[in-house]
Amino acid sequence: MSQTNIPSDVEAVKILLSKYAQLQQEISKVIVGQNEVVKNVLISIFSNGHCLLVGVPGLAKTLLVNTISDALGLSFNRIQFTPDLMPSDIIGAEILDEKREFKFVKGPLFSNIILADEINRTPPKTQSALLEAMQEKAVTTGGKRYPLPLPFFVLATQNPIEQEGTYPLPEAQLDRFMFNIWVDYPAYEEELAIVKATTGGETKTLNKILTAEEILFFQQLVRKVPVPDNVYEYTVKLVTKTRPNTPATPTFINDYIAWGAGPRASQYLIIGAKCHALLNGKFSPDIADVKAVAMPILRHRLVKNYKAEAEGYSIDAIIQKLLNE
Repeated sequence: MSQTNIPSDVEAVKILLSKYAQLQQEISKVIVGQNEVVKNVLISIFSNGHCLLVGVPGLAKTLLVNTISDALGLSFNRIQFTPDLMPSDIIGAEILDEKREFKFVKGPLFSNIILADEINRTPPKTQSALLEAMQEKAVTTGGKRYPLPLPFFVLATQNPIEQEGTYPLPEAQLDRFMFNIWVDYPAYEEELAIVKATTGGETKTLNKILTAEEILFFQQLVRKVPVPDNVYEYTVKLVTKTRPNTPATPTFINDYIAWGAGPRASQYLIIGAKCHALLNGKFSPDIADVKAVAMPILRHRLVKNYKAEAEGYSIDAIIQKLLNE
């Protein structure tokens, strides 16, 4: 949005709804189905958060991120995470130029959208370099700090079934992701449409729907959304109940959860609920908006204990039971 033509907040919400509908339409040219996944990725972008996409190979996780970056008109880099990837491979490095002076050559991290492909295949040292970028929106090398271009998002993918040769993400890094989005198999009709669309010679060209400036404007708009006190109270109580051995914790949480969610979960639930409300034409979130974003925000912040593992309880089932109370 140009400084000379800034719309009112009500007008801005209408523009956001229009742009959101256009984005969905453009993305659907390439991505068949996965509506919930697309919605959650866009919510995280408008909320200035990072996403972890978890799913088995071949479900178009990489294509999805690529398609969204095309429709957003942002710079995009894909980094294939491998066991030999070093921090300098993603951040960049200082080199000696012709004048025998050190010059910093920027790595692929200097982009608006980063696809961290198979993030759990790289050692902790490189994961830590990415963690700083995610948290600080800047990198440090050679004693100097370099800001990253804004907006900046990390959309990481992870394969849940092939664990050989992987380095599981530490809880501290998982906590930096706003959403943990499960990408499931398509329905029969969707898979039929995918095969028909991808085995011919036609290629789709996407229109650019949003600029970097507009995304930054909408991120500020989401922050300005007012939240009723009862929604704040519900959110903090919900997160508190995920922590074992606190006064309000339900029995099944004490039985099956080793560690609960921290305050960052409450922050992300409120911001996510604000964005969810706006994208549904509301000017303030209610408890239903908090519940709508709770699953992808909480599922990577709760740690099951041995009893839950032994009895076959999934994190999603435990969270759903908590939401139903």
